[in-house]
Amino acid sequence: MTTPPTSTTSLRFKRLLLTGAAGVLGRVLRPRLKAYCDVLRLSDLADLGAAAAGEEVSQVPLQDAAAVHGLLAGVDAVVHLGGVSVEAAFDPILQANIVGTYNLYEAARKHGVKRVLFASSNHVTGFYRQDEVLDTNALPRPDGLYGVSKAFGENLARFYFDRYGIETACLRIGSSFAEPKDRRMLATWMSFDDLERLVVSCLTAPLVGYSVVYGMSDNRTQWWDNTKAKHLGYVPQDSSEPFRAAVEARQAPLDYNDPAVLYQGGAFVRTGPFE
Repeated sequence: MTTPPTSTTSLRFKRLLLTGAAGVLGRVLRPRLKAYCDVLRLSDLADLGAAAAGEEVSQVPLQDAAAVHGLLAGVDAVVHLGGVSVEAAFDPILQANIVGTYNLYEAARKHGVKRVLFASSNHVTGFYRQDEVLDTNALPRPDGLYGVSKAFGENLARFYFDRYGIETACLRIGSSFAEPKDRRMLATWMSFDDLERLVVSCLTAPLVGYSVVYGMSDNRTQWWDNTKAKHLGYVPQDSSEPFRAAVEARQAPLDYNDPAVLYQGGAFVRTGPFE
């Protein structure tokens, strides 16, 4: 593994907003993003604990338009991780991921916030096969309602850029964990350090426009091609390869009649329905 990132930019923001700050990736980014801003505003429905020096903490439901409007006041840029992050019943996905994302972009428009990093997902394209390699122009093939909501968010971001000039980097995040858990993640894994590199690259790129980039490390097995996102400057430095032997040793032989083995979305392609 490489040495953890240090700041590779002299740019510093007055105030960044991190939504979903109590989630797994929010907890990873919370201490890291503070190095790039004077004030880090944190939001989630879950308890965020006390604000540290240079932090602001808010418990805001994304479906509450007025509350989200207040959350965007005085913000330079947004890292939007908030919402339902797994396959679930439609109503919570609707409220958090669809209504909530609309509320965030409307608030950004009204407050003049010009850059958003939208945490999209590999599940936007989960029904492509694992023997296909996709570039960032790949059309959505969601593997569930969660993926549908992220495809909506990508299209909403496109609209807000074309109509209002709000730049968005849509991060089609793979599997960001301390280490890959199974053979699928040998392709989809992104280290926490590479997550930071991706976020900082998209925050500081001179021009983002509307861009899609896959969130993955420099893995040997690759399903995604970021060539068309090189203008963002993201260069992953970690790889799932050091974990390969252990992953392959502990996982049972693959069943090629299982859709989770055939499709990039893994188990999401057969999760649900929720009644």
